[in-house]
Amino acid sequence: MIRFPHLRRDFAASLVVFLVALPLCVGVAVASGVPAELGLVTGIVGGIVAGLMPGSSLQVSGPAAGLTVLVFEAVRQFGLAALGVIVLAAGLLQLLMGALRLGRWFRAISVSVVEGMLAGIGLVIIAGQLYAAAGLKAPASGIDKIAGLPEALVRAVGSTEALASLGVGAATIAVMVLWKRMPKRARAVPGALAAVLLATLASLAFGLPVATVEVQGLLGAIQPPGADAFGQLAQPAVLGTVLAFALIASAESLFSAAAVDRLHDGPRTEYDKELIAQGAGNTVCGLLGALPMTAVIVRSSANVQAGAKTKASRVLHGVWLLLFAALLPSVLELIPLPALAGILVHAGWKLIPFRQVVLLWAAYRGEALILVVTAVAIVAVNMFEGVLIGLALSVAKTAWEASHVKLEVIDKGAGPVRAYLSGNATFLRLPKILDSLEALPQDRPVELDLSGLHHVDHACRTALENWAERHSAADTEPVRVTAP
Repeated sequence: MIRFPHLRRDFAASLVVFLVALPLCVGVAVASGVPAELGLVTGIVGGIVAGLMPGSSLQVSGPAAGLTVLVFEAVRQFGLAALGVIVLAAGLLQLLMGALRLGRWFRAISVSVVEGMLAGIGLVIIAGQLYAAAGLKAPASGIDKIAGLPEALVRAVGSTEALASLGVGAATIAVMVLWKRMPKRARAVPGALAAVLLATLASLAFGLPVATVEVQGLLGAIQPPGADAFGQLAQPAVLGTVLAFALIASAESLFSAAAVDRLHDGPRTEYDKELIAQGAGNTVCGLLGALPMTAVIVRSSANVQAGAKTKASRVLHGVWLLLFAALLPSVLELIPLPALAGILVHAGWKLIPFRQVVLLWAAYRGEALILVVTAVAIVAVNMFEGVLIGLALSVAKTAWEASHVKLEVIDKGAGPVRAYLSGNATFLRLPKILDSLEALPQDRPVELDLSGLHHVDHACRTALENWAERHSAADTEPVRVTAP
């Protein structure tokens, strides 16, 4: 105990994190369209492999709801056999980015884009899992999922099995929402686990006609990628998915690390090392044909709140997941699918930053607009392109704000007209600058003072030179230009 002074607290915290992670690992796997055991495999790798590596001492990794939509689309488009090689390639890319010390640069991504990404993912998860809660097949695209909900509700009302399934899902959500009001002793059991246990017991006791998790066994579910799967890396669409996995998983993990650092007073995250840890974990997940992993704020915050002090807690949580998957896989067969759908609906709801949207709209409407547009784009198109749209908007907004320029014209009625430009002259402000300059009188000499400019881009400089040349062509003195 002298060598491990915090072992008791870390041991207790690891049990809490295990209980939080178990239903989420299974739920994310089922929602991603892969065997439930693969979610446990990713949780095990996240705990033991990534957990042993330096980076963030208290952050816990595993399968994340934030990647559910992307994984589901990848499996649907390329097949389950390709998932392993996609995750493997994404992990190797993360390792490369960490080795090149690019981890810190993820902190430069606009928070509005990240929150918009999470909001869009949350909306797609909620819409898709509402179908799963009713035992129905969800449409492929995000727009179709949302647009088809009224018809799905009508179909569910006319089916006893669908109504029973919806009831289990709704009850699961209700238990999770109300669990925070339970006595402190009862809250020692995580709400998600309690909801799944109660849903399972109710389904068994009343013989409800609801679908349950299909189990293949841990070894049966693991499918290392074969030679054919590696051949798919030649496809541009697969390479785009690899890039999306790597960038989005990295961003989510490193933003989670920043949030976890605010929850404790221990060592701060080393972002490049954490990116390498995530890459190593995803490389192993890919070799096992499992789901991609990211750092997960729900498990990480539970780890901190449970009193963890070192990385031992997250490693032990991976050990408990491994023991459960090896010794008690048949227990998974008892879990109702609508209960897992309810957990994912609740998780999706928590991804939508309602409060942040209101605060941003009050103080920074441009940022609020970026958040909303990113979320809508993810629902309307797909996650990768939606994030790119959000990033493009963020860059355009920053460029527009950075290109502030002021034009002051002094005309004393006699003598030359003096025009002073100050600030940053870029192509974004060029129409405004030219409109003002072209309005200057043609029959008077003009002095254009550019000494107050901090920056003039090539387009703006060329346009100003052309304007001066055209203006000087009239029967007046040439425009006198003072260079910046």
